[in-house]
Formats: sequence, structure tokens, C-alpha cells
Amino acid sequence: MQSLTLEGYLAADPSILSAQGSGKKRASFRVMETTRFRRADGTPGERTTGFNCVCFNEATAEKYIEPFARKGSRVVIQGHVENDTWTGKDGVEHYDLRLIVADRKASPTTRRTPFLPA
Repeated sequence: MQSLTLEGYLAADPSILSAQGSGKKRASFRVMETTRFRRADGTPGERTTGFNCVCFNEATAEKYIEPFARKGSRVVIQGHVENDTWTGKDGVEHYDLRLIVADRKASPTTRRTPFLPA
């Protein structure tokens, strides 16, 4: 299992969804991370990467992500990477990586103090 700690900004407000059978809540959100660098010729460049994240822990989704996480919030999250596969309406199979957030490791932060210990 690949573990990952990611620091970035929320691309949009998290979606809090309930499972149809059990009614358990989960949070789904996208974190954007920008890396700045210098090219060989000395000019500055940057690359932004988006990470799809899912938190299946109901307590974390309800008590921390839902009330505190908003679009543009800086977050530090920890979890593991999983492959995600689905078939689109056109019958084409799609592949993606997603970060499965560990219990209570999602941390909306301010400039000085995080809401949660990372």
C-alpha cells in the first residue's frame, strides 16, 4: 500500500454523500497542489496537479470535513493511493488514482494553526 501526505487547496466545497443502503456518510473532494520550478533556460514555471480524494470515515466526514473544509481552504491530508476503474456511458473503460483519506488525518489549516493534528 502506498501512503501519501498531501498539502494543497480544495478545488471546490466537498461533497458529503450518504450510502443508499446504510445511510453512512462519506466525503469526496479534489485537492490541487502546485509545484514551482526553474526551467533549464532559467525561466520560472509551474505545474498544478489535482488529486481526487475520498473519506469513508463517517465521523471524520461529519465532524471535520463538512463543517470546516471550503473551496480554497488549505488542507493537509494523509491516506493511501488506490486505482479507480469505471466504464463510461460510451462503454469506454476509464482509470484514475484516488487518495483514500485515513481516519482523522484531514486537516483544514489556517496560516498559523491546523484544526486537526496531521
